[in-house]
Amino acid sequence: MTSRVHLNPAAPPSVDLAGFGPPDRAPLELHRRLPGYAATPLVELPRIADRLGVGRVLVKDEAERLGLPSYKILGASWAVYREVLAVLEPDLQPWSTVQELAAQLEPYGPRRLVAATDGNHGRAVARMARLLGWSATIFVPAGTVEARTSAIAGEGAEVVVVEGTYDEAVEVAAREADARTLVISDTAWPGYERVPRWVVEGYSTLFNESDDQVAAQDIAPFTHAVVQVGVGALAAAAVRRYRAGGDGVTMLGVEPADAACVLASLEAGGLVEVPGPHRSIMAGLNCGRPSPLAWPLVRDGLHAAIAVDDERAREAMRLLAAGGVVAGESGAAGLAGLVALADEHPQAARRLGLDSDAVVLLVNTEGATDPEAYARVVSG
Repeated sequence: MTSRVHLNPAAPPSVDLAGFGPPDRAPLELHRRLPGYAATPLVELPRIADRLGVGRVLVKDEAERLGLPSYKILGASWAVYREVLAVLEPDLQPWSTVQELAAQLEPYGPRRLVAATDGNHGRAVARMARLLGWSATIFVPAGTVEARTSAIAGEGAEVVVVEGTYDEAVEVAAREADARTLVISDTAWPGYERVPRWVVEGYSTLFNESDDQVAAQDIAPFTHAVVQVGVGALAAAAVRRYRAGGDGVTMLGVEPADAACVLASLEAGGLVEVPGPHRSIMAGLNCGRPSPLAWPLVRDGLHAAIAVDDERAREAMRLLAAGGVVAGESGAAGLAGLVALADEHPQAARRLGLDSDAVVLLVNTEGATDPEAYARVVSG
């Protein structure tokens, strides 16, 4: 197993929010009105902490969030809601359930939601369309596993396979925008930044809950946060929460070895593309281009970027399973990066302060979204 690490000595003590507002709880208030809301667990993993030589490891377990096996509904729901307000400008009366919201939107006519996805984001957008009584078209790159495309179709969405990479699926989805179609993307491109900004804002619920749970359990605040990096939206959300105030949290980003576009961009000192095909089992992270919207926060907020191979992800899935956490391939990537640092780059781990005083936050971003593959990995 091999991994790459890029330390980012240029990371400033405090990060400019680059047009984002300060973190608030408005997305959390929306999420509390969605069917099945409950804060996801924050699980302590003492055996993994001992394995890594750190004080504490806590994983925010997003294996089940609002009835879906991923955190992605947090960004998709907030982005859809805000985009509906911006485009339709409805005269909404106070509402307490999504059914009441849908009833108020009915006079404005049906809309179609469109997204590109490797699985979880598209299913979340499709779920929002179903809740509002609208249609959805979701574009997936060739090679997306059948379990994930079936789950999207199960939400009532049309699934269209694009013969190309995730980034090419994004380009196809972007062309679908029209008077009755809202494109809900978690990555940005020139002229399209409003929706991805709201996606990043929506992810704040995950970190607000985590901070509330740490405080309730009388645990010391996090010293480190390890987040998966695809296009950079989740990493930007974490930076927005933990680095804008200069509060001393060390941020680490983890990517697949053959889709490490953020690591490559940090090394180059500017945005670069990592050409496909990207075939990591960490399918949700198979992105060749960072979002230009997320990039300034990621560039200044990450103290290190780590690229790991698939065997590290499998190892992390098994470690998490032993701790009672069901993590899919992308969900285990954060721990994969942390283990790779400890095993292969101990000097870098020491420079990053990963020692007996460290309190580390991991995010399990997905459950077993491909159940057959999950069973093979964990049993192996």
